[in-house]
Amino acid sequence: MPAVEQVKLQEVVLAEPRGFCAGVDRAIEIVERALVKYGAPVYVRHEIVHNTYVVNDLKSKGAIFIEDLADVPEGATLVFSAHGVPKAVRVEAARRGLTVFDATCPLVTKVHVEVAKLHKEGYEFLMIGHKGHPEVEGTMGQLNDGIYLVEDVADVERVQVKNPARLAVVTQTTLSVDDAAEILAAVRRRFPQVREPKQQDICYATQNRQDAVKVLSPQVDIVIVVGSPTSSNSNRLRELADRLGTPAYMVDQPDDLRTEWFVGKQRVGLTAGASAPDILVQQVIARLKGLGAASVRRMDGIQETMRFPLPRGLGDKSMGAQPPIPSHLHPSKG
Repeated sequence: MPAVEQVKLQEVVLAEPRGFCAGVDRAIEIVERALVKYGAPVYVRHEIVHNTYVVNDLKSKGAIFIEDLADVPEGATLVFSAHGVPKAVRVEAARRGLTVFDATCPLVTKVHVEVAKLHKEGYEFLMIGHKGHPEVEGTMGQLNDGIYLVEDVADVERVQVKNPARLAVVTQTTLSVDDAAEILAAVRRRFPQVREPKQQDICYATQNRQDAVKVLSPQVDIVIVVGSPTSSNSNRLRELADRLGTPAYMVDQPDDLRTEWFVGKQRVGLTAGASAPDILVQQVIARLKGLGAASVRRMDGIQETMRFPLPRGLGDKSMGAQPPIPSHLHPSKG
């Protein structure tokens, strides 16, 4: 491994915006408040958001993460993750009489509502997304049939639908904006009558963070993305920077940084996926300062003010004045 002396970093440039989005804020707050109101344990179906630090922090406070509702005892409190769940999971939770709080991101719920509405009108669906991602499983699980996953242009060319005149398209909210646009263009070519959502399904936070990386990448020698391997939107940020010609790496924690990445580099771009807490960004900055970075500069960028309401039963009136998000998790606005 090259010696630290060979690394002469000068500046860290912070992307703006980065880190937590409104849907992640809300999801973590739901688990936190459920723990306060009902006590531990609170069961959470799937990781509440795709971040190792956040999940471990909630585990330490009494959250238990499960994949199968069979692992939830009778009478327990259950939270659905931010990614959404198939309809069958909701039905099973209701059948068992569990106390359920839904942390599905409202922008994912919007897609579910659109699917249910158009299905009643006789539509089939193409879903642009990544196989196995819980959001995709949740959206496709709103229907028993008539929804087909397309991951790339080749899938669009192969897919067989019953009636191209009654076909709609929906999208995973955390995709690469550019990749999704390419696949959607292929859908339009093959199915000219396809019905598209009034507003794109890719969420504002995914779009904003990708736009910020597009501005950041040409200004720096290397891009570091803070995010967990399971985080779709974090992976897309790393891929985007790489595609723009800037070497890019994703780290789940500061210890993942490798000194050799920075040999010959002076300016480091730093961003974080929508599920990555600011404490990790600050820890990465500290490590980069240890490699010589003397200054930290924040890019100009969009200031996000979106806020989603909490489910009934966990709002301020029912809970008193509870802190919305623990300060060590919340992104710095300074």
